[in-house]
Amino acid sequence: MNVGDLRSELAQGQIRSAYLVVGEEPLLRDDAVALLRERALSPGTEDFNLDRLDGSSTRVAALLDAVSTLPVMAERRFVLLREPETARGNAKPLTDAIADTVPGLAERQDVVFVVVAEKADRRSRWTKAFREPAAVVECDPPRRGRELVAFIRSEAKRQGVDLLPASAAMLAERTGPQLLMLRSEIAKASLLAGVDQPVRPEHIAAGTRDVAEESIWDLTDAIGEGRGSDALASLAKILAAGSAPPQVLGALASHFRKLLRLRSGGAASGPPFAIRKLEKQAGRYTVRRLRACLRAIHETDLALKGAGALGPGMAIERLVIGLAA
Repeated sequence: MNVGDLRSELAQGQIRSAYLVVGEEPLLRDDAVALLRERALSPGTEDFNLDRLDGSSTRVAALLDAVSTLPVMAERRFVLLREPETARGNAKPLTDAIADTVPGLAERQDVVFVVVAEKADRRSRWTKAFREPAAVVECDPPRRGRELVAFIRSEAKRQGVDLLPASAAMLAERTGPQLLMLRSEIAKASLLAGVDQPVRPEHIAAGTRDVAEESIWDLTDAIGEGRGSDALASLAKILAAGSAPPQVLGALASHFRKLLRLRSGGAASGPPFAIRKLEKQAGRYTVRRLRACLRAIHETDLALKGAGALGPGMAIERLVIGLAA
């Protein structure tokens, strides 16, 4: 299931005893955890019935104790374990404990056990343990334009915004797969449209700025060729044209995902000239370097959301310097 399916299931009053929330998009993972936590925990009982465990440091005994403890003055406990495959030394004891524990939770109504992971080996025993009646919540970012438009329309519906199909398509083109920004852009466009009025393409055009594709090509060309000063000059040009750092970051994330897909043996879509240019750029990178670039983009995304001490402009500049190094 995806986050939308989870939201619908919880709204119908159904909650399972175990979930694996997995995927590359942190916003969707956070959404899934927030929905499950809100549904599982009684208000005011979090201090007694909420356990947060970190896979890098949690021992098997601590996990088993958290899952087996009975709730206090509430129907359920909520046990959250993040990234179990990052356990120091050897993750196998912890993942084996998950594999052994999840099936036994099927008959219990007093606990909700949630494991969160950016990536997980779907062939492993512990991930296969989350079969029915447990569930896997897929949290990968939209890969294609159609998927991104579907996310935008779903998000608009969640916000109670009447977004015309043409408006959703324009917003996807202008903002790209920057999901947090898309949420704020939908809300902003709704304010521009007015109360009980549909959001039309002119509202999207007035409220968002486009990151020109040509400028992004110039920026990624300079990055791929290691021309740090030229990359910074291209970035300055894009920002001076009015594009916000989160928009530039979203365009870079989308571009580097395309390069990684190509370098990993996947196919590109689009006009022939664009495919040829993507193939040329992809040839400058190894798969390992592209993954490192995407990790750096994700870390900058966190910094733009307030996780770092640098301002948005400095954070995006530092990213570009690092990518071009």
